[in-house]
Amino acid sequence: MFRKMTVKDVDLKGKRVFCRVDFNVPLDKQGAITDDTRIVAALPTIRYILEQGGRLVLASHLGRPKGAPQAEFSLAPAARRLGELLGRPVIMAPDCVGAEVRALADGLQDGQVLMLENVRFHPGETKNDAEFSRQLAALADVYVNDAFGTAHRAHASTEGVARLLQPAVAGFLIEKELQYLGQALTDPARPFVAVLGGAKVSDKLPAIENLLGKVDTLLIGGGMAYTFLKAKGYSLGNSLVEEEQIDLAGRLMQEAARRGVELLLPEDHVAAAAFQADAEHRICTNADFPAGWMGLDIGPETVARYSRVLAGAGTVVWNGPMGVFEFDAFAVGTFAVARALAESKAVSIIGGGDSAAAAKKSGLAAHMTHISTGGGASLEFLEGKELPGITILTDK
Repeated sequence: MFRKMTVKDVDLKGKRVFCRVDFNVPLDKQGAITDDTRIVAALPTIRYILEQGGRLVLASHLGRPKGAPQAEFSLAPAARRLGELLGRPVIMAPDCVGAEVRALADGLQDGQVLMLENVRFHPGETKNDAEFSRQLAALADVYVNDAFGTAHRAHASTEGVARLLQPAVAGFLIEKELQYLGQALTDPARPFVAVLGGAKVSDKLPAIENLLGKVDTLLIGGGMAYTFLKAKGYSLGNSLVEEEQIDLAGRLMQEAARRGVELLLPEDHVAAAAFQADAEHRICTNADFPAGWMGLDIGPETVARYSRVLAGAGTVVWNGPMGVFEFDAFAVGTFAVARALAESKAVSIIGGGDSAAAAKKSGLAAHMTHISTGGGASLEFLEGKELPGITILTDK
């Protein structure tokens, strides 16, 4: 399954270890971290490196600075929070490259931690610039990638440095992510059910095409369901429909039938008069959808049907909410899927992003087998794509 070297395969004692983590955490207007999940997720790898006597150089991005320093995107709050979690000081670098940073890295003692400043303060990061990669690589002897959330990006700190520091190995978080996601796609406990939601068919199209060859049942919800229902000839008021994807949705349903995959669509909806949290809303079926209204959640009959399927599943991959779960009135379907998974004996894998946020908001996250830390990366993995930040790692 997982054929890359991991942090356990290398001697770290006295070595400077460049570890790419995903500390892209949400901050409030005062610069305080509002959710430290990603920092906590990296702790097993960080602690292991320090316990082995490694001299740790941590790198991450935060937000989308335009290739130049911006105070609101500094990693200093993440360094402070990490220090609290570790119970030891974390040295905050003034930058991620340059003579001063090099001196700090060279001066590290066994078990010390240096947090580099946001790598996206330099345009060379997203361009995967060779010279910028070389400057980052000069800070360390060993490369560890534990940032699954950025593994689908061929950036300097995720791919360029790994070319220069060999062996380049995976941390425990990446190993865990790929074991769960890889197992689902190659050798799942059956029945294998995929639950796909979110706004647009176009966003999930490659994943649907790849999963049709692997799953037993596909449950469709969210805004993307309306494009499929339109392909079946239903009138859906002002619901979100991608007109240019209707023919393709029809072909996907035919392909599912040809492969013997059960593709289920909502049969009822919570329709609203407007896209607002307090909008007037009512339950309707596909056949009696009110003109001018829009579907914002799956209805109770669909919830019951989907929940029955999930109760009997062996493996479930869930990517995308069933409705506008940010509005309480339209969160019922999404939370019902979370509840069905929490109560099921299935291996439940939540594909990051909105699905992870929904699982957390439902209060049922602790009952899922695995919640991915990378929305975009997990989706590309489900699409069958190679992830540059994984491919570059050294094979066992």
